[in-house]
Amino acid sequence: MKKNSNRKVLFLSVALTLLAVVSCKDSFLTVNPTGQLSDAVLSTNAGLQGLLIGVYQKLHGAQGSFWAGGDNTLFGSIKGGDAYKGSEPSDQGNALPIERFETSTSAPDVAQRYRTLYEGIARANALLALLKTPGAGVTSDAIAQMTAESKMLRGHFYFELKRMFNNTPYVDESMSDADKGKVTNDKDLYPFIEADIKAAYAVLPETQAQIGRLNKWAAACYLAKVYMYENKFTEAKALYDMIIPNGKTSKGDKYALLPSYSGLFDAKNNNNAESIMAIEVAAGSGSNTNSNDFDVLNYPHAATPAAGNLPGGCCGFNNPSIELGNSFRVNAAGLPLLDGSYNTGANQVKSDVGEALWSDYSKPDPFVTDQGLLDPRLDASVGRRNIPYLDWGVHRGGNWIRLPSADGPYSPKKFVFPNAQTGSTTDAGWTTGYATMAHNIIRFADVLLMAAEAEIEVGSLTQALTYTNMVRARAANNSWWVQSLDGKGPAANYKVGLYTAFADKATARTAVRFERKLELSGEGHRFFDLVRWGTADTEINAFFAHDAPILPPLIGGAKFTKGKSEHEPIPQAEIDLVASSGIVLKQNPGY
Repeated sequence: MKKNSNRKVLFLSVALTLLAVVSCKDSFLTVNPTGQLSDAVLSTNAGLQGLLIGVYQKLHGAQGSFWAGGDNTLFGSIKGGDAYKGSEPSDQGNALPIERFETSTSAPDVAQRYRTLYEGIARANALLALLKTPGAGVTSDAIAQMTAESKMLRGHFYFELKRMFNNTPYVDESMSDADKGKVTNDKDLYPFIEADIKAAYAVLPETQAQIGRLNKWAAACYLAKVYMYENKFTEAKALYDMIIPNGKTSKGDKYALLPSYSGLFDAKNNNNAESIMAIEVAAGSGSNTNSNDFDVLNYPHAATPAAGNLPGGCCGFNNPSIELGNSFRVNAAGLPLLDGSYNTGANQVKSDVGEALWSDYSKPDPFVTDQGLLDPRLDASVGRRNIPYLDWGVHRGGNWIRLPSADGPYSPKKFVFPNAQTGSTTDAGWTTGYATMAHNIIRFADVLLMAAEAEIEVGSLTQALTYTNMVRARAANNSWWVQSLDGKGPAANYKVGLYTAFADKATARTAVRFERKLELSGEGHRFFDLVRWGTADTEINAFFAHDAPILPPLIGGAKFTKGKSEHEPIPQAEIDLVASSGIVLKQNPGY
């Protein structure tokens, strides 16, 4: 009886609504939808610029998703062996199969990254369509520049899809609904990516009034990067020959390496002379989703309150790997051990794996810190026992690790804020760990090392040596080296030497590729570098062979499978979704 009564009430309500509608003028029915902007607003310069900012926002990634962010922590760094997922196996457990190369076609973090990149593309396409019929007050120069920025951003989103999934459906603003109903993923994305970035380069200005916006030189750097992934070394070298002596940031600063390596990861230095394209973030905007929320879990995790005051207070993820730590060992000349011997015997960096924890903080720590020669970038990138952790005191080893048996002895350090900046360059939420240092998608050291690669393949080994040594010379600048707490000198035995010559191409390749590993660790590059070099199966399985016996809970038994693991699966939900429209997407091999 109650159900029938409800139906009578609903019927009566609908009937009364219909009566009201037919008894009013037609104009009464013309009501702008709530929660939407009208075409009149969107066609103005302010409206169009607002939509463009919305496209830029998707560089950030999926807000609230720790693993689908634009920083590529999981898909670039952890998968490349720079770090472990960290924490406990079950915490953020969706990421564990991805780390182990056991990803399923229903993996939520993979699907989230896929959807987020297509959302960025959809925003760019929507804006590009509107720019074809703007309002009368929008100048042709503004239209051209917004079009260029939108295409550059769309090119970036497609490039990220290409790197992660190989080929995915291509859709642009010119496609009709009928065209969209015929899309497939059997076309190479690179020609479309190139076209977008070339179009952006042709129009973008050298400088921008708003310094976070893309400029001509950023487009040139990005196009060169795409060429490197395509092994178009001649085309890339031509761009690098132009970029390195002439390139400048959107605010007009000539591209240069910062004197301080650690200064790259200080929010007070955002948009510096080394920053070419970055994920822009902000503190105090009213929403901590405008900060580095993709890093909010990536801080040391105190085993007990007595372990000390820590940044963020949570959660023990993204712990640098033992193999990465060992990679910073150098020989008597201050050069890395390119033969792989850093992972053997006494060359391995001494850590507190297997050591007693420092439990009585009223007494000096009995642990003896590594006394061998090390590249100083280790202690700018990795938090390790008894070495000052920014201004938070010395790192307390396993007592700052959530599950040492699974997470290893180290904490991430590059994207951690100093204690002195808590509340000024950070936002608080459920933790105080919302940092706001801009995350560089491309920085000048990255450009120099890619330029060195191009020189090795089609240019001069001498020039490749020059570019590589430029990066190493900054590392050798002792003004930024981590100092001991007593102020009596460096916190460890640091040494950086310059290469005197590259004997041949093979030697040069090894040196430059290893330099990228050291210089860019934890910045989302490593896995993609290994794949484009064709060395992922060898390098990643060697990493598992070394680290997994030490830390079996997370990576024991993990394996990279050549011919499959280079790319993530196309999310099955996306295949099923478009199948209802008659679109057939091909799944990647092995899934």
